[in-house]
Amino acid sequence: MRNRKIRVLIVDDSAVVRETLREILSTDPQIEVMATASDPYVAAERIQEELPDVITLDIEMPRMDGLSFLERIMAQHPLPVIICSSLAGAGAETTLRALELGAVEIVTKPRLGCKQFLEESRQLLTDAVKAAALARVRRPASRAGVTPKLTADAVLAKSTHALTETTEKVVVIGASTGGTEALRVLLEALPEDSPGIVVVQHMPEHFTAAFARRLDQLCRISVKEAENNDTVFSGRALIAPGNRHTLLKRSGARYHVEVRDGPLVCRHRPSVDVLFRSAARYAGKNAMGIIMTGMGDDGARGLLEMKEAGAHTAAQDEHTCVVFGMPQVAIRMGAVERILALDSIGPAVNQYARSNSFLSSVKTR
Repeated sequence: MRNRKIRVLIVDDSAVVRETLREILSTDPQIEVMATASDPYVAAERIQEELPDVITLDIEMPRMDGLSFLERIMAQHPLPVIICSSLAGAGAETTLRALELGAVEIVTKPRLGCKQFLEESRQLLTDAVKAAALARVRRPASRAGVTPKLTADAVLAKSTHALTETTEKVVVIGASTGGTEALRVLLEALPEDSPGIVVVQHMPEHFTAAFARRLDQLCRISVKEAENNDTVFSGRALIAPGNRHTLLKRSGARYHVEVRDGPLVCRHRPSVDVLFRSAARYAGKNAMGIIMTGMGDDGARGLLEMKEAGAHTAAQDEHTCVVFGMPQVAIRMGAVERILALDSIGPAVNQYARSNSFLSSVKTR
């Protein structure tokens, strides 16, 4: 247990944002804002004086942009960094690059003048800081180049063929802090004929579309941000959109997703629990549920419901998690059949697709 407060360094060129973040974080008795900085050069001076436990970092700043500063931090002295960004649309791609460089989380800058948004921002920001303080920060590994998919026609042809044979099995996945890179590792390992997949990754609105596009470029399966009534079929993964709950539904022999508004569930929207509960109800024994790296307990109860409904269940192991929170709670609740290292989850999904079982052939680490 931590005996002292989590010390946070806020780096943002806007004085209003710095003060707003300070006020929000200071409401939590476990967090202390040790300093603020208007740009990376001032931040570097602060870090030389005292190492923070967590840094919140803007992307667009004068003199040095946030990505360049992040690269230097991770090369010289890796620290837990939360990207606090207002970038959306094309700018979301830049923010996602920060996760590849080693940042542990993305949060949206709080908007002033909206009481509900500020309250939700307070919960999300304080939770993100606590998760980051527990994160295992690693220097980003170099990656081999990935051959992109040839044409959209090839993807469409594969998907159309799969539609007639993909209603039997479905995979649902939940992740939070550290999940963006973990999901990349998992989804890159899957062949084109993998079962249909639905993913909840805790991530702000607008960023999930860019995240899905990036994964689509890297993976053999197709990946897209989920839209209401999207069909779940072999060779495709749907990423729940930020700020919307995503449920698995079934109509006859066809799986599809329902995307809807709703309150925060387990302090999140989208919530893994919501997705997993819907999978227990509509897919039952035909589903596989996987809970991955992240802080808190979102998904644990839903995974237990899936197991009780006859689904296969798995959790990422402690060694490969950035934060061993969500999997740990699920394991303690008895919701998990198999605890797997990150690089073993893909083979487990493949074994499940081939034989409706993954317990006999995939080893834990």
